[in-house]
Amino acid sequence: MKVTRSLSKGLWLISNRPQWSPTPARPAGKVCWQAVVQVYVCVRTCRDIAEKKNRKRRYWGLLVRTFWLFTCTASSSSLPSKRSFMGRVKGKSGPLARRPDNSAFKQQRLPAWSPMLTANTVLPFFYFMALTCMLLGVWLLLTVQSTQEIRMDYTEAGTCNICFEKRKNVSNAAESCSCKVVFPIEKPLKGDVFFYYSLQNFHQNLRRYMSSRDDGQLVGRKNHLTHPSSYCEPFTKDQNGLPVAPCGAVANSIFNDSFTLTYYGSSGLPVKVPLLRNGITWYTDKNVKFRNPKIDNWTLPQVFEGTAKPLYWQKPVYELDPLNLNNNGFINDDLIIWMRAAAFPNFKKLYGVLYRAKEPFTTGLPVGNYSITISYNFPVQYFQGKKEVVLTTLTWFGGQNHFLPIAYLVTSSLVLLIAVILTVVWWKFGKNGKNMEE
Repeated sequence: MKVTRSLSKGLWLISNRPQWSPTPARPAGKVCWQAVVQVYVCVRTCRDIAEKKNRKRRYWGLLVRTFWLFTCTASSSSLPSKRSFMGRVKGKSGPLARRPDNSAFKQQRLPAWSPMLTANTVLPFFYFMALTCMLLGVWLLLTVQSTQEIRMDYTEAGTCNICFEKRKNVSNAAESCSCKVVFPIEKPLKGDVFFYYSLQNFHQNLRRYMSSRDDGQLVGRKNHLTHPSSYCEPFTKDQNGLPVAPCGAVANSIFNDSFTLTYYGSSGLPVKVPLLRNGITWYTDKNVKFRNPKIDNWTLPQVFEGTAKPLYWQKPVYELDPLNLNNNGFINDDLIIWMRAAAFPNFKKLYGVLYRAKEPFTTGLPVGNYSITISYNFPVQYFQGKKEVVLTTLTWFGGQNHFLPIAYLVTSSLVLLIAVILTVVWWKFGKNGKNMEE
């Protein structure tokens, strides 16, 4: 008991020795010598016990541990700092020095609301959520069904089967092939009509495929024209060693089918349906992510001099749109839309929007027979895919996408089922749960 009491008092004096202060008013030396005396008494007592019981090894071990504890405590308490390791000024010493302030926030005495979950409050909430989800699901489902959409698979339709067989042979890739598909529109497509092309089983979300591009090149940096990024490998240079612009697998596999939509009215005379092919990209893509190199006094072909077109392209990037010179280079709308990778293997991308300034297309696409003349260039045999043309109208919710309405309806059904089960359990066992004792 004497050893324990002396050692505890000595160590307490050491650990609570006042910190260093530039003023000589603090009696640090007195407390320190008191601690030394207490530790010395403890050591002498331990030595006497060890001599009496012939436990010198235990005595020396205790002596070494005491000296080490004294040294560490004295050195840590003599640091010339007025702050603890938490950065808070110690107002007093002792075991209560690190206690948090007596405030409502630190002592967790802030007012709080703990709801009492009873059947009278939970069951109405479940029924209300089920009703809300059901109303939202029905509303969105009616909105989606109000859109009109026409899908037509032209992979092997009409005369396109000839081009389909022709594209199986890679040696015929440079040869042009066109086909025509005829289809009727029985109900008029009113309002803005959007023309999409659709691909199935084409995985644009493959990580290696998505990263095979050079964003520095697409943003118009001239040094990236001659030195493409290594991410574009193996589509960085052509057979002659010239750098490819734009490089990468994404640009190399651009969808290059073209379409011409024709309307046959009551008179039977063909009328070409006008489509807006420009201004169909996002503003940020057209003006931020994709830009041509600075031209200065040069022309666009001069800027791209010394570069080569991608391997599977039929013409270089500065000749993509011969009808609109401002739609060439890296700011071509078709290129920008294709470079935005799709998240799923079945996707559609915008090709054009109906131009409603001329008759008979001011209100949309009228009833009648239509034909699409297709320049068939994009092969789909290698990934067992299909190609489609989609004509659709849009609402505030977008196109025909039934996922969100069905999700709301399924959620409302599940919540309603849970609410009914809880109601039956509550009704059977009673409010106070007396029947549960049985």
